[in-house]
Amino acid sequence: MTESMGIRVEKGDGILSLIFDRAEKKNAITAPMYAALADGIEAADADPAIRVVLIRSEGDTFSAGNDIADFVKRGSSEGASTAEVLRFLQALARAKKPLVAAVQGKAVGVGTTMLLHCDYVILSDDAALITPFVNLALVPEAASSLLLPARIGHLRAFGMFALGEPCLAPQALAWGLANRVVPLHELHEIALGVAARLAAQPPAAVQISKSLMRESEALVARMAEEGAHFNAQLQSGEAQEAFAAFAERRKPDFSRFG
Repeated sequence: MTESMGIRVEKGDGILSLIFDRAEKKNAITAPMYAALADGIEAADADPAIRVVLIRSEGDTFSAGNDIADFVKRGSSEGASTAEVLRFLQALARAKKPLVAAVQGKAVGVGTTMLLHCDYVILSDDAALITPFVNLALVPEAASSLLLPARIGHLRAFGMFALGEPCLAPQALAWGLANRVVPLHELHEIALGVAARLAAQPPAAVQISKSLMRESEALVARMAEEGAHFNAQLQSGEAQEAFAAFAERRKPDFSRFG
């Protein structure tokens, strides 16, 4: 077992587990955490002993999304943190090994969009998928502007993106965003069981099947397009107002922007 700035890594029986372990901050993701996640997925792809990657978290929240302090930092100057986010997103898009996710509580922003790259998603019965990008004057990322409408339709995806409407576990299952909804106390055991079943399957057949089902380079291209808009919005007046309102615990006022 290893740990790197909020990400715990466990390895055994053909399964590499990447565990959000920053429960006191609702598993908000920082640049070092993005780096550790990217490292883990890349290492799994390079290691024939690893058959499956399992992504899960400690605490009552899967992930609150990006750490707001990181947001503000990137808004003033682009740098290493942006590079680590992109590396993680590209690692998701290009992952060769199957990705299994176990999600409890809220999955906000990238906490939801990363699930669109997972091959098997299990939600606890209290899970809520939330993509409030526009609420923060931002735009979708992780190729979610392509993947989410393809999965659930334009109207539902637009409501989630533009209004930040949450998608609760039963809806997520009905809409095809999850394979199963299970009781919270059974979540990690069931997810580990699914990962173990996948690890026992013929690895080449699993990986080829996954690759045939995905257009990785198209996803990477969409990520680049989204990223250009995302970074521009981070430095916009709209985003400055959104982040200031968040910090001051007030409702943002976008009336002066046209």
